[in-house]
Amino acid sequence: MKNIPKNDQLLISALDNDAYPVGEMLREYDPIIEAATDKQVVLMGEASHGSLEFYRARAEITKRLLTEQGFDAVAVEADWPDAYAINRYVCALRTNATAKGALDHFERFPTWMWANQEVLHFIKWLRAFNSMDQEETRNVGFYGLDLYSMSRSIHAVIAYLQKVDPKSAEQARKRYGCLNYFLDNPQSYGYAMKFGRARSCEKEIIAQLVELRQRSCDYMVMDGLVAADEYFCAEQNAKLICTAEKYYRAMFSTGPRPNLWNMRDRHMFDTLESLRKHLGKQLNREAKVIVWAHNSHIGNAAATEMSERGELNIGQLAREAYRDRALLIGFSTAKGTVTAASDWDTPTERKNIRPPLLGSYEDIFHQVNQKKFLLNLRENCAATDLLRTPRLQRAIGVIYRPGTERDSHYFYASLPEQFDFMIHFDDTSAVEPLNRAAQWHRGEMDETYPSGL
Repeated sequence: MKNIPKNDQLLISALDNDAYPVGEMLREYDPIIEAATDKQVVLMGEASHGSLEFYRARAEITKRLLTEQGFDAVAVEADWPDAYAINRYVCALRTNATAKGALDHFERFPTWMWANQEVLHFIKWLRAFNSMDQEETRNVGFYGLDLYSMSRSIHAVIAYLQKVDPKSAEQARKRYGCLNYFLDNPQSYGYAMKFGRARSCEKEIIAQLVELRQRSCDYMVMDGLVAADEYFCAEQNAKLICTAEKYYRAMFSTGPRPNLWNMRDRHMFDTLESLRKHLGKQLNREAKVIVWAHNSHIGNAAATEMSERGELNIGQLAREAYRDRALLIGFSTAKGTVTAASDWDTPTERKNIRPPLLGSYEDIFHQVNQKKFLLNLRENCAATDLLRTPRLQRAIGVIYRPGTERDSHYFYASLPEQFDFMIHFDDTSAVEPLNRAAQWHRGEMDETYPSGL
């Protein structure tokens, strides 16, 4: 360990002693499964939105939580109407549906986050799992938490009302018509508001949600669980439209600008709470939900420099609401390839992950003898104590900019306060999109191209 600071040497040695090796055997996740016994929510992250190993590990852990611990649903960092297409598939609400067809609903950038091979395999498994026990009163569902689908949600509310109350559907068309010019580009709504080129649609959108709720009993008496689920889906879409309208309006606000990150994460947590309440009513007990999202949403923000910026996230809200009934699991990697883009709404690429910055968590983990390991951060041991000192942590989203990596992708965190468990895969590979663009097939040129130096 030449030229490595003494504290780092101590930490690496402690990790060699205290880390659990992870291979291909499912029993190697036993500490997580056992810890989830009394939990109401298990939140599983990812250090990037495009690493195959993270998707695969989350799927394997989720399968065990469903089969061994009786969890009731999976909720993910995806838009509600898109994820609900998967819900219909895994619950066999459309007998002729296919897994690929369900994932084709993900048309908005970044499609590969959910329309990829690993998710395809998982939802096929989940549909088969749901079909095994015909005596169960309800299936394990798959739901979205995010708020970007304003246009799709408007169409979904109108489509629902067209089935149950055509007169109200016509009224909804008129109310949502205020947003017609902006449905293809919701950000332009906020821009137009800023320069006085559009009026606020808030009153009409709230009025639609209020009316939908007032008539909920009429809409749900028709067909038991199916009608209740369909109404719940419509209500969530109507709530999403309300939040999204505020979100896009706030983007270009002329006054003090609200924290957009907080608006989004509060919406995702509120959606999780609504989902648990809805499922709990049908199950006559507290519902147990698994969440898949990025580390930056899942890890407790209060233990990171996010809190210094006044930012919170789902993990922090879950910790505050559930205390020790919430389990937070993070993932990390040091090298390999990742599926990402260079900018928003640009082509999907297979990019090389740069070596981690010296002294970062990823750099320390890279020097541990085990290259795949699990850390139980709830244990009182030397590694956990030494990990409490804040260090840089890498976060690769749907965009990866290696050229500005320190500013774009690193923040300080105290790992044992941020997560309950950390799973490290030292060398990861890019998740495979279902629709592979030429840029993904080709990948990046080596950094030394064309000189080779």
